[in-house]
Amino acid sequence: MKYLLISFFLISIALHTSAQTYSISGSVKNASGEVVANASVTLKGTNYGAHADTTGDFSLQASTGKYNLVISAVGYKSASHEIRLEKNISVNIVLVADIQQLKNVDVKAAKQNSFGITRMKAVEGTTINAGKKSEVIILDDITANKATNNTRQIYSKVAGLNIWESDGGAGIQLGIGGRGLNPNRVTNFNTRQNGYDISADALGYPESYYTPPAEMTDRIEILRGASSLQYGTQFGGIINFKLKEGTTDKPFELTANETAGSWNFFNTATSIGGTSGKLQYYGYYQHKQGDGWRPNGHFNDNTAYTSLTYKVSDKFSVTLQYTYMGYLAQQSGGLTDDEFYTDPGQSTRARNWFKVNWNLGAAIVDYKISDNLKFNSRFFGLYAGRDAVGKIDYANRSDNGTDPRNLYMDTYHNYGNESRLLYNYKLGNEQQNLLVGMRFYSGHTDRQQGYGDNGSAATFNYNPTFNYQNNYYSHYLFPNYNLAFFAENIFRLTPKLSIIPGVRFEDIVTKANGSYTQANTDLAHNVIGLVDSTDHRNSTRHFVIGGLGLGYYQSQALQFYANISQNYRAINFNDLNSSIKGLRVDPNLKDETGYSADAGIRGNIDGVLDYDLSVFMIHYNNRIGSVEKADSSFNDFRYRTNIGASRNLGIESFAELELLHFITGAVSDTKLSLFSNLAFIDAKYTGNIQETAFAGKKVEFAPDVVLKTGLTYRQPKFSISYQLSYTSQQFTDATNAPASADAIIGEIPAYTVMDLSASYRINKTFSVSGSCNNLANASYFTRRAESYPGPGIIPADARGYYLTLQVKL
Repeated sequence: MKYLLISFFLISIALHTSAQTYSISGSVKNASGEVVANASVTLKGTNYGAHADTTGDFSLQASTGKYNLVISAVGYKSASHEIRLEKNISVNIVLVADIQQLKNVDVKAAKQNSFGITRMKAVEGTTINAGKKSEVIILDDITANKATNNTRQIYSKVAGLNIWESDGGAGIQLGIGGRGLNPNRVTNFNTRQNGYDISADALGYPESYYTPPAEMTDRIEILRGASSLQYGTQFGGIINFKLKEGTTDKPFELTANETAGSWNFFNTATSIGGTSGKLQYYGYYQHKQGDGWRPNGHFNDNTAYTSLTYKVSDKFSVTLQYTYMGYLAQQSGGLTDDEFYTDPGQSTRARNWFKVNWNLGAAIVDYKISDNLKFNSRFFGLYAGRDAVGKIDYANRSDNGTDPRNLYMDTYHNYGNESRLLYNYKLGNEQQNLLVGMRFYSGHTDRQQGYGDNGSAATFNYNPTFNYQNNYYSHYLFPNYNLAFFAENIFRLTPKLSIIPGVRFEDIVTKANGSYTQANTDLAHNVIGLVDSTDHRNSTRHFVIGGLGLGYYQSQALQFYANISQNYRAINFNDLNSSIKGLRVDPNLKDETGYSADAGIRGNIDGVLDYDLSVFMIHYNNRIGSVEKADSSFNDFRYRTNIGASRNLGIESFAELELLHFITGAVSDTKLSLFSNLAFIDAKYTGNIQETAFAGKKVEFAPDVVLKTGLTYRQPKFSISYQLSYTSQQFTDATNAPASADAIIGEIPAYTVMDLSASYRINKTFSVSGSCNNLANASYFTRRAESYPGPGIIPADARGYYLTLQVKL
């Protein structure tokens, strides 16, 4: 609770400080006396700025001093006025039309602050974000280890995230969950790149084996649960990786990053981009390899991306994009509790391998039909595969090195389209925004499981001798289809107050066709019998969900948002049939339903304080979980079923304060900022619980407290950042069992991790950066894996060092 009081205290100090400043207000019109809406009003050389509203009025606050007030708008010549701010003043601006013919126009959005995090505008492109909790990470404005995609550092200012660290410092797979939701491969978020899906199967298997490299990402946009109306029915929200584009002010630019680090880590990344005539292009290639800090942890990763945008006219453009990612990783396996506390750096598996091949394509059409009507359509497709081979046995059972290895192979063929139409219109004197859209999605997964060879190399071939003689093999086809229509509208009742209703219709078809073998085991987990089965399932659902948002914009310093939206999580392929050893699935499993709500205040005060304080609630019905059971032959197994209802309540707070402002009394390029990101989560099972042992217990993967705090010092050429991350105790099953012999279920103890990163720009061409991850060399773990990369405890990385040289031409 003391951290929450500190956040309130920081906000109170800054609000008090802001009260000592003075306001500049006025209106912007043209020579004919007509208002100029959305004109940009800034104090040159500072972070103070505002935009005129639809009536041409503006207002901003600043500290006492002498400034140059600059006013600009598209189609008009910029105007400037010198002012001395010693009291509240009002100015009326007249802009003169700019009618000269320009060959090229380059418009770049001004940064709202230098904190590395901002929020989405009420309307961006063809999306509506008003009334929703949003965070936008600006990658160029943060000092972090981008070569390893260090999640703790990159997402440090996004409140309430629980992070899994389980890929040996490679930074290949992202594992985050918000507000007490499972972090496993971001399954509770809809994960996108440039607005289109990148997960294995967005509906049936929403796990993300591919994560865009931070070095080629411009910004990461996060919308919470209320995004379900526009993006799909998930409880967590959406994460969209907006990738970099080619520079618009020259035909060619090259950027190369070379990174070396602990455990033979090496990363080379090169990008090119530019604009020639009507064609804008960007290309990126990355090779990354290392040995991991534990034995048997080698990885080799290659990622390539290209984007071509042809601007047919000022109103119409077509973009083609292609992404390739392929990697091979040896996996050190999981540990028991005793093994972890004896030596967390050991490995008990030497024959486990994981391979991913990802091919993602997209075609994007943008058409500005008129000043009030915009159209966007995204066609996308995925051809990908994920293979895993190894001894996926319990951590408390050794690998003798001669038994046949388990082999799991998935192939994903998906395609779809999402189209949006944004219409701006007026009711009375207020501008309104209507968004309508549709989405079609077809997913097809081919999943096989059986025995591979009994060797130790990275070979992914089924062995008929083991599979058919032992009759231990399964082959499934998982086709699914989704058609959705959605609409949202911003109704501005006044220039400051808006309500945002929305609705979404979903048609979902999920199928499963295949055959499989169920292995029965004794108490020592030895196979004592095999049962062959065929399986054919077809589930069709139609439903409508709705939501309502509220937004109040007092000023840039104070905004209020609130929303409540229904959510729906369809059962996925793992819920239909599990390949995980010792886990069985309820054949009558139901979809999860519920709703999410949040409300908060946020703002940016004079570029000195950025803050966001909110409360949230997530309510689940038919929550899916696991129950420990035994069959008639006394075989122990975990049973995946609907175990009941749960609710997640919490408080999320973020505040970052620029400290030098209080020392120098003026805005400067040198900054020292302190941030605090604190979340309290109370997630419990409530009424209608099937198993009395769950009643009142904590929800899995829901720590009570998540805290990240840090200090950043920044000059134009140099920056250094220190960060501390704390996550409290959490459990991995609904009974809150403290431990188990196989280490799959049990407690994840509280842990604290510190990181230090710095960068220095030598000149326009060269810069160097470095990072020390896990500064205090803490021994901890964030995950108990049911299968890959375990099973068992997956230790987090020890202290590691990294150094990057960047060349930009």
